[in-house]
Order: sequence, then C-alpha cells, then structure tokens
Amino acid sequence: MRSLPSILHLDMDAFFAAVEQAAKPSLRGKPVIVGGVGGRGVVATASYEARKFGVHSAMPMAQARRLAPNAAFLSGRFSAYRAVSEQVMALLRQLSPLVEPLSLDEAFVDLQAGPYGPALAAVPPAEGAELVTAIGEDLRADIRRVTNLTGSVGLAGSKLMAKIASEQAKPDGLVMIGVGSERSVLGPMSVRALPGIGPATEQVLRRSGFMTVEDLAEAGETELVQLLGRAHGVGVHQMALGLDSRPVVADRDAKSVSVEDTFAVDLLDRDRILHEIDVLTARCVARLHATGRSGRTVVLKVRRFDFSTLTRSETLKGPTDDAAVIGETARRLALQVNTAGGVRLLGVGVSQLADFTQEDLFAQAAAAEAEAEAEASEAVAEQLPVEEEETALRSGVGAAERSVGGAPEGAVRQWYPGQDVAHAAYGPGWVQGSGVGRVTVRFETPDSLPGRVRTFSIEDPELSPAEPQPLRRLTEE
Repeated sequence: MRSLPSILHLDMDAFFAAVEQAAKPSLRGKPVIVGGVGGRGVVATASYEARKFGVHSAMPMAQARRLAPNAAFLSGRFSAYRAVSEQVMALLRQLSPLVEPLSLDEAFVDLQAGPYGPALAAVPPAEGAELVTAIGEDLRADIRRVTNLTGSVGLAGSKLMAKIASEQAKPDGLVMIGVGSERSVLGPMSVRALPGIGPATEQVLRRSGFMTVEDLAEAGETELVQLLGRAHGVGVHQMALGLDSRPVVADRDAKSVSVEDTFAVDLLDRDRILHEIDVLTARCVARLHATGRSGRTVVLKVRRFDFSTLTRSETLKGPTDDAAVIGETARRLALQVNTAGGVRLLGVGVSQLADFTQEDLFAQAAAAEAEAEAEASEAVAEQLPVEEEETALRSGVGAAERSVGGAPEGAVRQWYPGQDVAHAAYGPGWVQGSGVGRVTVRFETPDSLPGRVRTFSIEDPELSPAEPQPLRRLTEE
C-alpha cells in the first residue's frame, strides 16, 4: 500500500450521452438515451436527465421508451466517441506513462510514475495529498476545456479505493480517500460495493448475516474462505480491509469480454435458462460497447448441478457487437448442453476481439429492423403533417446505416437516429429519425444555436452521411 493517494481513477460522466449533448445543442439539458434502436436493442448510456426517469445501462430499449417516452433515442456514433476518448486519454498520458484504460471513458493513472513523481516523493504526506488533489482538479478543468465534457476523479492509495472515490464524486466532482482511512470509508457500505460480489454472492453473504463491508472485515479470512471458497474468500477479505496491491498496467489489451451469474437455486426450466442467457448477452454487449470492441467467437459457459463445468463456442464469419446475433448464437450453444439436472452458473462471453468498425456500432439484426419498419408502416398508414413528424420519427423506427459511405448501389437508403449528415443546401446536421420513406434532419453544429428541423425523402440526392463535427472548445489553446 502507498503512503500517498497517488492512484487516480477517471470516469467520464454519462459519456456517450454527454458527447451527443455536446454535439447537438437542441439536446442539452434534455434526456438522451443511446443504444440499439431496433426491437431488441438495449441502453448503452443514459444522460443524467434520463436517469431521473429510472433509465439505466443494459436496460431493454423498449422499457426505456416506456419510462422516458419524450427522451431522444439515438443509435450512437462510435467514431465520435473514439475521437473524444483519444483526447481524454492524451490528457491522462501527460500525467503519467502508466495509464490503464478500462473502456473509452474510464482509466486508472499512476501519478507517482509520471513527472509529478519526484515532487510527490519529496514532500510530507499532507502536502502530497494537496498536490494530487490539485493535479486532479487541473485534469478536470483540462477535460472540460478540450472536450466541453465533465469527468469525475477519484484519488486513493489503491485502485479499489480510487474507483470507489470516483463513484462518490459523480457527477462532475473529485473525491480523495486518504491513505489509512480505507476501512472507515468502506465499513458502512453494502457488501455489493466490493468488486466481484454480484447478486448471487450477496445473497450467500446476507443469509450468513453479512450486510456491510465491515461485517466482512470482522468475520476474518477463515470464515469467508469456508463460505466462498479459498480464492474468492481471501480476495473478499483483503478488499474488505481496504487492501489492494494491484499495479496500474499500461495499455491493457483484453483478450475477451464476458459476464456470468451464479444462481442461488439451480435452474431447471429450459425457458428460464434461455431467458438468463438473454440477460447475460445484454450485459456482455454493453461491456463490448463500453470498451469499443467487437468479437468473432461467442462462448457459453455452463456449470451444472454437480459442479461440472462445460464451455461451448462458435466462431462467426466476422466480428460483431450485435446483441441479437450474439444472443441467438449463445442460445444455440445452450441447446448442445444437457441441463436436465439443473444449472447453477451461466456465462456468456465474446473472444477474438477487434476494434469497432462503423458498421458494428449498435447494429441491429436484420429481422429486428424489418419488424420495426413493418410496425412503423402499420402505425403510420397515412402521411403525417409536419408538426407530428418528430414524435413519430423519434420512436426509432429507422434502421442503422451500415457505413458513412451510405447504402449499396440500388438499395433503399436507410438512416439512424443521431447519424451525422450533410445537405448540399443546408449544411451539416443530424438525423432525428426516419420512416415511411422520409428522413427528418435537424441542422445544427456543436457551436451553433439549436437548429431548424427539415424533412426529406430518404432518397434525396442532396443528403448524404458525414463525419462527426468536432466538439467545440471552451477556450482556444
């Protein structure tokens, strides 16, 4: 453990949604939900305005629409998120060569390994704490100046506590947890505050009377090992004491993305098993989106009632982050496993990772798109008057365009909500929605006033996909 809170954790606030709000003046201060807009889509990120309605990441988009029907529902623009992420990561690398990105919007930084290291080593602990706080505040100011976005900063003597500090700092704040105060900070928290304790483990602990982190710390290692097994029990006890010696590792390159759940009662019903696979798929795809990756191999993990563990995998023709494709593959793999005796654990993962391409981002299965288009056509049998267009089009019936280059020659052009476009006469703008042969565009840029809405035929030759406009800076460098 360190003598100074010199590990910094940055977590950008509602990153995807915040980028959209910064790029689209008409959405600032309004609920914005980013994710898959087809029938099987899930929420990737919700703005803080949308979270007030109960919307959160990994929620089915259909549920989000019921909770916040007046929100802006956007398909997402990975190239824009990647560009802003690179700006943020460049600022972090000015602080230290040891920057460990966890996703596009989250990273650890070891301040002692950077240019401030000698100064931190030369001053008393109290002055060192003041210095790291100043570094964190300067970083937050730089992020706002360069991107016009906000980030929350946590400072502590370990990665565990730095992440907890940044969670306490949200949104748009800074929290420092002093070295030596870890146990007092952790003690009152729920056991779920510790990484690695999910719903199933929480139930096991609660049945044994462990409600808070302090309960775990006082229990002792032996009791937790008996309850959770050696590896997990030792780790949980160490974390409950605030002990975490993991170093910040630069340029971490994950080989796979996966999620799993252990069930308090073995699953016997096949439909329930398939439902849980769908839930895990949504969580896995949300992590893919957060890390900016897609994958080629889908992996299903099944631990049966007798503790035997089986894995099945299938390699697709190319990388994908499509929840429908991954879910369908995982369900197909499940049919290859004998689950008659019961299932105690399920896991869904994706390996052979690749960087996102524009066509991967929040893609929806062709069947889901066709279903959404059919529903839209039935709902809007007659041409809508102009004043009703925005309500109809924001239902997300438009299918995602697969690349900035547009649809293949001869194909019907399709547009997705949030997509950057340019018109020969009106200039740059973004798609509010499309359907029934029309596309509605709001013409505005990051540094303009809220723009005017216009409607065109989806085949209008003067309208074309465009690259994202750079976010405005608060001041020039």
